Amino acid sequence: MVKINLLDWRAERREKRRKKFFAMLVLSALGGLITVLLGIAVLNAQIDHQKERNNLLRQEIANLDKQIAEIQELEKVKANLLARMRVIEKLQASRTAMVHFFDEVVNTLPEGVFLTSLKQAGDEVSIDGIAESNGRISSYMKNLENSKWFADPALVVIKTVEREHRRQSEFSLKVKNLTTAKLEGAQQAEEDKGGHRGGAR
Repeated sequence: MVKINLLDWRAERREKRRKKFFAMLVLSALGGLITVLLGIAVLNAQIDHQKERNNLLRQEIANLDKQIAEIQELEKVKANLLARMRVIEKLQASRTAMVHFFDEVVNTLPEGVFLTSLKQAGDEVSIDGIAESNGRISSYMKNLENSKWFADPALVVIKTVEREHRRQSEFSLKVKNLTTAKLEGAQQAEEDKGGHRGGAR
């Protein structure tokens, strides 16, 4: 039996093209959907990876903050220890200074001069005393001037009084005390020398 196609060949071709178009449209849609899904998966993976990195960074930052806090605490302890050391050094220096001060007071005092009062305010010393004569006072002031621990003696008051039928001179003078300044300068020189040694290392 012979089959005869009564449909128009043009209509058949149009139908095939239409089916092919819809098939390609479906395939394109599926390809686009797959691409979007893959893109979303990749983005999610990157986001998860970035979250892990952020968590790691937060942990590291927390550790660093803890270490910084410990270092700051150690710096405070160090500062307290240095402050105590300075106080101890000043006390030792002042003790040594007092020994030098009183030794020099005795060494500069000539015969015939007696001290009745000795006061110190800062580096200025006020001295009151009694001398057998004005010449003794002059000798005392020269001794103070020549001393390596005193400087710039200045007579404030001098008057003649009679005690036990003898004429004596009461005097008051001021003088600079170099003891503390010398010791502080030596101490500062030692600190500078130690700082240079530390820097050289």
